[in-house]
Amino acid sequence: MLFYNFVIFLYWLSIHIVSLFNDKARKWVSGRKNSFQHIKKTLQERNINGNIIWFHCASLGEFEQGRPVIESLKKANPGIKIVLTFFSPSGYEIRKDYDGADAVFYLPADFKRNAKKFIELVKPKTAVFVKYEFWLNYLSELKKQNIPTYLISAVFRPKQHFFKWYGQIFFKALKSYKKIFLQDEHSFQLLKNKGLTTLEIAGDTRFDRVIEIAHTKKELPLLDSFCGNNKVLIAGSTWLKDEEIVVAAYKKLKEKHDDLKLIIAPHEVNKTSVSNLEKLIGKNYTCYTNPVHIEQADVLIIDTIGILSQIYRYGTAAYIGGGFNDGIHNILEALVYNIPVAFGTNHHKFIEAAETLQSGISKEITNENDLYLFFDKLISDQDLQEKLRTEIQNYIRSKAGATRKITAELASI
Repeated sequence: MLFYNFVIFLYWLSIHIVSLFNDKARKWVSGRKNSFQHIKKTLQERNINGNIIWFHCASLGEFEQGRPVIESLKKANPGIKIVLTFFSPSGYEIRKDYDGADAVFYLPADFKRNAKKFIELVKPKTAVFVKYEFWLNYLSELKKQNIPTYLISAVFRPKQHFFKWYGQIFFKALKSYKKIFLQDEHSFQLLKNKGLTTLEIAGDTRFDRVIEIAHTKKELPLLDSFCGNNKVLIAGSTWLKDEEIVVAAYKKLKEKHDDLKLIIAPHEVNKTSVSNLEKLIGKNYTCYTNPVHIEQADVLIIDTIGILSQIYRYGTAAYIGGGFNDGIHNILEALVYNIPVAFGTNHHKFIEAAETLQSGISKEITNENDLYLFFDKLISDQDLQEKLRTEIQNYIRSKAGATRKITAELASI
């Protein structure tokens, strides 16, 4: 723990240094300024006390896994209070006004004194960590105060630090959880073989979330005008390498399929990334926020955030970005509309990628020719499209229900 606390201090110090010239680090630091005064004031002003469940998420992706449980708990018991915390600015800044929680805060850095003070202020009756967050001082303080603590939508792999000689302190921390809800059988067996018993396979709550989104249809008249009766390829959460591959494949496909259109939603919608994408496309494109000659355009750039999960319903097929960076983004947002997906090579941390590749409803690509061949086959073969649509629908349905299992446990506390 001495070494752990020293590393946490070095991390805290380095972020403060980096914040002098990095916007994300600056938000991390400024968001935690006078943190406890802000937390105390907010709790008092909103009369948040008693019957509090604390949810903690690293960032936006983990929030999307915790969200169905939060909303299900609120629906089952309107009297509970939800305090939601984030580690990352990319989660907090987008969801700080989330109305499913009674209060949203940055999590103070994992120093022993911070953990004690935060828990004394919030006084949660239950704590829920989503997927990957293992802050040892917070877990220790929760255990010391006999507060039931859960880990949900968790995934474990043999190469993680929990199972290395240097990671035993983290493995020991897993025993702090009253129950760990796991996504898959592999994770269950891995932890069981290491002696953990408070385990349950619940599945991934993201399936419940994307099903809910698909059932909540948002009207997008501009997309209706752009797509018309054309076949549409959608590239979501793309980075530069993704965009180079997608645009090159699309231009080649367009020569063969005149009724084909492309929607591309970059992961970052700042001026530089959108400008680079415009140069890459070259002509016959328009932007969502400035839709000039929308019906005549072949390519639509989504230069705003918050609507991608609804846009996938217009697709014949989709490409999901991130596979040539740190890892693919959420493929379930597209699959829920029963359209096959493609993605880059960095997908090995994602169970749904392995499962869908094995069943043939997704495709790993390494270059523009791979993507061209995958899309061309789908566009040209209506029978194949229908076959895959049925298989995808069955896959999504088979994975639903994690939220119900987790909510039933938490609601009984």
